[in-house]
Amino acid sequence: MALAGKHAFGSIGDQRVTFVEKKIEETRKIFLEELLKFNGFEVVIQEEKRKTEEDPQLYTVGVTDMTFHPTIWVFSRRLKTLDGKHTVNQDYWNQLSEDTNPAYWKND
Repeated sequence: MALAGKHAFGSIGDQRVTFVEKKIEETRKIFLEELLKFNGFEVVIQEEKRKTEEDPQLYTVGVTDMTFHPTIWVFSRRLKTLDGKHTVNQDYWNQLSEDTNPAYWKND
């Protein structure tokens, strides 16, 4: 689930959550979990059901803060990187670049 305009919320188990991303692989889950916990969010993770044992395990990541909206928090630069020195931009969030330059697009 890429950054989108829709605020997705629901439940994981008995906990109401704002969904951050759904059906993601473990490496992405670990990145989001570390980043969100570093920024003070309580993270809730659910393993998706697999059709067969050969299918990769996928996860849904949510946070208990119902006001959290990933797109708004990234574009208003309210999240800090794991080193605490920079703010998260779209490329950092999507794990495309470690560059945290505030430009969200390149005019090459």
